[in-house]
Amino acid sequence: MVRPILTACLCLVAALASLPAQARTAQLRAVKVATPVATLERVRARLDWADGADAGELQLWAGRVEAPDLGYRFRDLHWRCPLRRTANAGWHCEGELRAGNAAPLRLAVAFDAAATQASLAKGAARIALDRNAASPDLTVFDLRGVPLAWAQALLAQAWPQGHLKAGTADGRLQVASTRAGLRVEGALRLRGAGFESADASIVGEDLGGELRLDYRGAAASTQATVEGELRGGEFLAGNSYVALPPTPVGLRIEANRQDGAGWALPRIEWRDGGVLVADASARLAPDGTLAALDLRARSDDMAPLRPRYLSGWLGLVGLGEVELRGAMEVEAHLDATGLTGASALLHGVDLRDPAGRFGFDGLRGDLRYSAGAEPIASALEWKAGRLHGLAFGAARLPFASAGGELRVREAVQVPLMGGTLGLRDVVIRPPQGDGGADIRFGLRLSDIDFGKVSEALGLPPFQGRLGGDIPLARYADDRIEFDGGLTLGIFDGRVAFSSLALERPFGTAPSLSADIAMDDLDLLRLTEVLGFGSITGRLDGRIDGLRLVDWTPVAFDASFVTDPVPGVRQRISQRAVQNISSVGDASFITSLQGRLIGLFSDFGYRRIGIGCRLENEVCAMSGLHSAGNAFTIVEGKGIPRLGVVGYNRAVNWPTLVERLVAVGKGDVAPVVE
Repeated sequence: MVRPILTACLCLVAALASLPAQARTAQLRAVKVATPVATLERVRARLDWADGADAGELQLWAGRVEAPDLGYRFRDLHWRCPLRRTANAGWHCEGELRAGNAAPLRLAVAFDAAATQASLAKGAARIALDRNAASPDLTVFDLRGVPLAWAQALLAQAWPQGHLKAGTADGRLQVASTRAGLRVEGALRLRGAGFESADASIVGEDLGGELRLDYRGAAASTQATVEGELRGGEFLAGNSYVALPPTPVGLRIEANRQDGAGWALPRIEWRDGGVLVADASARLAPDGTLAALDLRARSDDMAPLRPRYLSGWLGLVGLGEVELRGAMEVEAHLDATGLTGASALLHGVDLRDPAGRFGFDGLRGDLRYSAGAEPIASALEWKAGRLHGLAFGAARLPFASAGGELRVREAVQVPLMGGTLGLRDVVIRPPQGDGGADIRFGLRLSDIDFGKVSEALGLPPFQGRLGGDIPLARYADDRIEFDGGLTLGIFDGRVAFSSLALERPFGTAPSLSADIAMDDLDLLRLTEVLGFGSITGRLDGRIDGLRLVDWTPVAFDASFVTDPVPGVRQRISQRAVQNISSVGDASFITSLQGRLIGLFSDFGYRRIGIGCRLENEVCAMSGLHSAGNAFTIVEGKGIPRLGVVGYNRAVNWPTLVERLVAVGKGDVAPVVE
């Protein structure tokens, strides 16, 4: 608000300069006073000067002040000060300036025939004005500790939704006001700058730096250039979060706007050493939304790239802490509908998740995306990688892009844990408009070494080979759904997963849901690996409504029953009987031959069945059949005839897990009745 106030005051003091020095009271009224910068209405001035006094008292009022080029409008201005004559027919006046109910400022004005000086101060903040009569259209401002909030109205001219919250500025500005328009140029040093948009989609905090400004405003067009260095601070623009380093970051923005149109930014430069060098041009719609953007960027050292520039975008998919190494070059082209074209040239990029969920080594290639009709070929490859502890080998993905999609041109075989992971029909659609990313693919597992998988995942040392097929999987809205399910060959039987879905796969508390059906599993191979004792036979089972949160079971309805198969013996070892008794809160009973049980290492059985429905950390137990609160787990056969009966239908799930762990260590004790 500095310039229009000073301009108005100078005009009125100049009008009073012709009053006789010995007059007691003089008054001046004007309906309107017009200057190249501001227009004042309902203007009134009063000068009281006692006979023989060295000074008089000046009071100025203005009902309304408007400076449209600067965006300032004031009501009820009042300045009161002691007026003194100075050498060279000059005047000096200093006193409080008030605008409505706002806190007062200190305004000082001194002028003579050759020059005009003025200052506006509030506490340590001060703006000083200097104007020479030889160039009356040019005014020089010196700023010391000036709050950025004083420039709020000027900011609103270029960014109506913007609000300056904090910070100070030092510097020197030259303001030229002519019939052609207004020009502001000079240098500013910013400290602790803070700003935000009305909807908080753009926010800046504690920004500092040195900038040179060149602003030219005319009736039909506006041009502005900002150039300099930023140091420290942070800002958020949509999903882009930037944390500036303490070292200087070079910046240059050129902008222009025609009357009634949006801003054009033909030149945008960003220079952050070897971390990020970017050049861009952009166009904004009249409402401030992005209409077009062309971006070219390079990073020779990607290690600081994520914490400084990418954490906001990566955080949307749970990768906010990912570690990057290597170099890359990127180009992107956007319009109002979204991304129209992009390319990424990678040079030996390593990507690692500190939580160990995934990693890629030696990513390289020239990946290209196009929304046009003509296909564009590219390829991406890596030397090695990991996914939740599973190591996979080198692979190359040949892409073709057209119509806003990236497609893998052929099936790809990735070495995985002694076998292969086959990818086919891969289609990637980047985010467009309000829609997020959409990825679809088919998956086949062939001859995977289950022993290596078990070791990598910290499971018991299972043996065998894994194979299976997923016809179609889809990733969208931070969720992976597997259409058609997954079938695996394991323990000489089959395990089928259906209704399989994974939410937040790389985010906080990933959640997996599935229904699982088991058919004809070899119990001997399963129980020996688990350290459970020996049980021969075949097993069928179901786990319906399985839900894991952060890989911990929170709900399921499971049941397992042996499946008699001709030619397959059904025997259970004494250790297995003891373990079942311990885990299931059960006891085992025998016939009259029970006195001889210690002489037998295993027993025949007719059927084994056990179930658990988990809800709210309580497992509701069940078996083959019930009698009151008791339920049969093992139904014996032959001599000695042995049975295992459970008596506690409600078992605490954490307690049950502890018992299973104890079984693996051999730390159990049987219950005999």
